[in-house]
Amino acid sequence: MFSISYLGPDSRAFTRWNNKLFRIFGRDRETMGSAPSMLTQYDIEDVQEYSYNLFSQQEIVSLYERFCQLDRNAKGFISADEFLSVPEFAVNPLSQRLLKMVDGLNFKDFVAFLSAFSSKASIQQKIELIFKVYDLDNKGKVTFNDILEVLRDLTGSFMTEKQRETVLSQVLEEAGYTRTSFLLLDDIIKILGCPGLKMEVEVPVD
Repeated sequence: MFSISYLGPDSRAFTRWNNKLFRIFGRDRETMGSAPSMLTQYDIEDVQEYSYNLFSQQEIVSLYERFCQLDRNAKGFISADEFLSVPEFAVNPLSQRLLKMVDGLNFKDFVAFLSAFSSKASIQQKIELIFKVYDLDNKGKVTFNDILEVLRDLTGSFMTEKQRETVLSQVLEEAGYTRTSFLLLDDIIKILGCPGLKMEVEVPVD
């Protein structure tokens, strides 16, 4: 289970932001474990180190089994279409943004991407991923409109455009920024780096 819970600095207008990013790993006992493991102990340790030791070796084996299920033609990487075959991913409001981040990932990069969702990951690691969601064109900075676009995707009809702009303006203002500020990664860390931020991945291990 992947989710972001954000307790914003403006408790009056924006007290909770909780959205499922996507769910890839379910306890499907008919498929879990069906993919033959081709990982050697060296492979497992290599992937574990590459993903900052945020997953156990048993979790990495489970992730590999799920990776093989998604990689239908055994190409060694997962395409955007294969990610879209996961219903929970396809219907996610941020799916198109996430697809640009995950399209073509090999197994090591797949696990490294998911490491930001580990309960062991630091707040900075989690926010670095959020920054990439905002910074869709990889320009290294985000604007008021960049964040507003994400909020549109997340809130849909639950908030009006005026409400979104008001809330975002207040959040930025309380952190010392304005609508015209260009926000770098350190700025987003300052804004979101609070104990209320939660991003977790559930990796079923039988």
